[in-house]
Order: sequence, then C-alpha cells, then structure tokens
Amino acid sequence: MSSSAALQEEAAPIVACTISRDVQNFDLLIEDMENECGENWGDLSLDDAGVFFDQPEADHLEFVALAIDQDDEAQIDLISDLVRRATAQKIKVLVIAEEVSPIVLHKLLKYGAEEFVPYPLPDGALHDAITRMREKAEQAEMVAANIANNLKATGDRDGVVLPVHGFAGGTGATTFAVNLAWELANIDEGDEALRVCLLDLDLQFGSAATYLDLPRREAVFELLTETDTMDSDSFMQALLTFNEKLQVLTAPSELIPLDVVEQKDVKKIIDVAKTNFDYVVIDMPRTVVMWTETVLSEAHVYFGMTELDMRSAQNTLRMIRALKGEELPYEKIRYVLNRAPGFTDLNGKSRIKRMAESLDIKIEVLMPDGGKQVVQSNDHGVPLSDVAAKNPLRKEIQKLAASIHETNVSAVEG
Repeated sequence: MSSSAALQEEAAPIVACTISRDVQNFDLLIEDMENECGENWGDLSLDDAGVFFDQPEADHLEFVALAIDQDDEAQIDLISDLVRRATAQKIKVLVIAEEVSPIVLHKLLKYGAEEFVPYPLPDGALHDAITRMREKAEQAEMVAANIANNLKATGDRDGVVLPVHGFAGGTGATTFAVNLAWELANIDEGDEALRVCLLDLDLQFGSAATYLDLPRREAVFELLTETDTMDSDSFMQALLTFNEKLQVLTAPSELIPLDVVEQKDVKKIIDVAKTNFDYVVIDMPRTVVMWTETVLSEAHVYFGMTELDMRSAQNTLRMIRALKGEELPYEKIRYVLNRAPGFTDLNGKSRIKRMAESLDIKIEVLMPDGGKQVVQSNDHGVPLSDVAAKNPLRKEIQKLAASIHETNVSAVEG
C-alpha cells in the first residue's frame, strides 16, 4: 500500500482513509484497516488530506482514521482544521491517539471527531469504534425520519400569534411557551385537531429543542437568512414534529448574532406561520432587538413573564417606558407572574398588589411554582403533562390554553 493510494483511480471507490504524519508508525492500524476495508482504503499525509477533501473522490468517504502521537501536537491547528472540514463534508472522524494530551483530544472531539481509540490498538477496538459510528448514523437517520414534518401547508388559516417574553433571566419563559404550545395542540376539537406551531426566536440560546428533545437543524439558519425565497412548503420542511401534534421551528444549531435576522425576515416567517396554523407560539429572546417591535405588532397577546422580585419589577418598568417612548402597542402585554405565592399566602398577595400598583399594570395570570418536576421535565425533553399531569403549574397552563381557545372561538363566531 503506497502513500498515494487514496489519490489513484480505483475500480472501487475509496471508502476510508488514514491520515497521519507517517502511517508506518502505526503498523497495527494498517493491519486493522485492511481487515475492515479490504483494498478500499488509502493513506494520506497531514498536508495532503486538505487537498484530497477538495477532490470528487472525497464524496465517497465514509470515515477517516486520524492517527496522531505526541509529536503531532505542534500541528494541532492543522489537525483541528482537518477535523472541521471532514465533519462539514459529513465524513466521520475516528481519532487514533498515542500519548496525546487530554486537552488535544478534547479539542478534536469538540470540533466533530466521533470516536477515540488509544494506540497501540486493543484487539477489535477499531472494529468496535467503526460499528459504533455506523450505529449512531443509523439511529440519527431513524430519529430524523420519525420527527420529520409530514404536515402539509394549507395557506387557509389566520392563526393567533402568542409571543412569550421573559423580562428577567430565569422567569420560566421557555417552559411556559413550550407547555402552552403543547396544551393548545392537545385541545380536543373532534375530527380535526388544532394546528399549533412553536417558533423559537431566541436565536442564540433558545432551548425549546432541548425541552422537547428535538435536534437542531442547519436548515433553520438557511430559512432565517433566505426569507425572500421562502414559501409555505419550504417553511413547513424546516419544522420538526413533536409527538405528531406540535410543529417546532428550533433555534439554529450554532450561536448567531441577533441582528442577522431583520424585521422583514421575522414578518415573513410569522405571516407564513399564521396562514398554516391556528396558533403560533413564539419564544422570544430576553434581549430587545429591532424585530421585537415586529413581533409585538403581529401579536394578538404578548405574554410578559415576571417574578415577584425587584429585578423583574425594574425590567418591566424599563420595558413599558421603552414601548411608550416609541409609541408601540404596549397594551398588548399580558403580565404573567411565575412562581406566584400560594392561595393562602396573604403577605404574598399583598406584595403582588403593591407591585402591580407601583408599575401601573394588571398582573392577570398567576403561575404557581412547579417545583423540581419542572426541571426534571425539561431535562428529559418532555412536556409537563407527560411526566407530571397533576403538577400545579401544568394545570394552570392547561386552563390558560383552554381559556385562550375559548376566547378565540367566541371572537370568530361573534
């Protein structure tokens, strides 16, 4: 096997490659690669690998075995770049490491390497690692097939837009948004179920995908930045389905600047969502951006999440002043007090009254503290109704969803 085998034209495509400074330093790897891939593998140097990734032959690669030792740590930037490029081209990366520092291994795994095997290779270790990588890929395909959105665009709806905005950190805005959307999706409407969509517009740190155990897709970023060509069909394809009832537009897979999305982009997304769904719940970023005005203008009710503390009161006052100063429809805000005092807590009720009077607002929705079950629900990626149906927070969100739907139906009939 010559060092240029991977670059020569073969009758059968090359499905795997070793990448190393000198593969002869890893003779056990050569034997195992021949056992796993027969003649359909090649060897590349660290310098040649980047060139090969640009060749059409790289499209056939299933994985690369990146073999490094302590002498290669000086070239960690080059090696990290190779891992990133391979991952971007959907090529799996298996790291074979001999006496390499944990920091280097962590860095390579962070950049997309899927498996790590120490060298000298234990018996069967390469085979087991390749098997695990293939099983992961198969499972990912199965998950994607199960959650892929099969709901068709209708274009005949005029949905109710319900944004949720946390006025302070940790007020439970995402928990509220996710569970409100799920409760709306489960309202019994006889033969035809309600069509409900959850948009996670907290583009940097949105966690709706985590709370529903959904993957984040690269298609979301493409959708957000190419709204000029977006139609109902492309919008529906970017959504993921949760338990066959709720459609979700997750936050992008990577952290992006909030100003990447402009007002016209958000307006287009909401307009398309409204025409295809009965209810559109939006999880907003805590930061106020240019397109916050757009969402507020499109909203039927704008939920503002607060708590009974000074920071929430101060932030709520700032928000009201900002909206009034810009002559925006601040009256759309419906204030939600999370972790509200219990029914028998007279002192707590008195504090709520004083807070409302000092801010000159009405706190209409009181959400009780759901306790540890809320954290457990979010960590397990399921709504509260699935793990704690009798949780007091879940019951209140369920009542609110029913009230919203009842009001909407009455308005339509009226």
